[in-house]
Amino acid sequence: MRLSDFIVREAVITSLNATTKEGVIREMVTSLQNSGRIQPTDADEIVRAILKREMLGSTAISRGVAIPHAKHGSIKRLIGTIGIHQAGVGFDSKDGAPVNVIVMIVSPEDRPGDHLRALDSVSRALRNEAFVTQIRSAGNLETINQLVDSPGTFG
Repeated sequence: MRLSDFIVREAVITSLNATTKEGVIREMVTSLQNSGRIQPTDADEIVRAILKREMLGSTAISRGVAIPHAKHGSIKRLIGTIGIHQAGVGFDSKDGAPVNVIVMIVSPEDRPGDHLRALDSVSRALRNEAFVTQIRSAGNLETINQLVDSPGTFG
């Protein structure tokens, strides 16, 4: 599975404004809602589901990156988005570093295989330091979309 299979291009945020983990998650879910992929009536529940997952352990995987994710019954097809936070935000990372590259995944409850494949794809991409550096410095949607489409980055 490739990021280009599930990243919602119109939901990518190149400059997140929120100053907390919950705020970032809410801002990214709102962006997915604004793109028409999440119904307004489901947005708060999806935020709660992601925060509940965060309570099990932070999805910040060090080096300033995080992969908040959840499954939800209202989602019919795997979706995701990317958010860049210029200053970085606290995400309870094991290394204590603020997070500035966030890839969010929301998947249907009845498709656990898709969820795991998406997590694997994202984690492989975010282990690539060159990719993370390019995402951090992208600054515009066009560059991020090119990175998402890059065949070498997502295997």
